[in-house]
Amino acid sequence: MSFEYKRIVVAVDGSEASEFAFEKAVEIAKRNDATLYLSHVVDTRAFATVEAYDRSLAIRAEEYATEILTKYENHAKGQGVQSVVVDVEYGSPKIKIAKEVAPKFKADLIICGATGLNAVERFFIGSVSEHITRYASCDVLVVRPDKT
Repeated sequence: MSFEYKRIVVAVDGSEASEFAFEKAVEIAKRNDATLYLSHVVDTRAFATVEAYDRSLAIRAEEYATEILTKYENHAKGQGVQSVVVDVEYGSPKIKIAKEVAPKFKADLIICGATGLNAVERFFIGSVSEHITRYASCDVLVVRPDKT
C-alpha cells in the first residue's frame, strides 16, 4: 500500500529546529507533489503584558512573521515545490497548529521542529511539538536538528 502526503503544514518560527523541519518538509512536498502550507503563529501570550508599554511590539512581530514566511516561501519554490501557501496566525502556537491550522487546510501531515525546552520548562508549559503530536488529527513528524 502506498500513501502520499498531499497537504503538508510546516510550523516555522525562525529557530534552528524549525529550519530543519522546513528543509525536511520541502523534500517531502517535492517527493509527493504536495502543497506546502508554511504557518507562523505569533505567540500573543508572549507580548500581551509588554504591549501595554510598547505598542510597536505587535507590529514588529507581524513584520518578522512576514519576513520569515517570504524567505521560506521563496526557498521552497526555488527548490521545486510547486504549491506553497503562507499563513500567519495569532495565539498559542501549540494550540493553533494542531487544532486550527491543520484542520483549516485539511492537512494530512504536520511537520514541526523538536523544541529546545529543558525538562523544567516542559513540565510547566509543555512543548509545542508534544502538544501538536497529542492533539493533531493527522500524522505528525517531529524533526530533530542534525547533530553531525
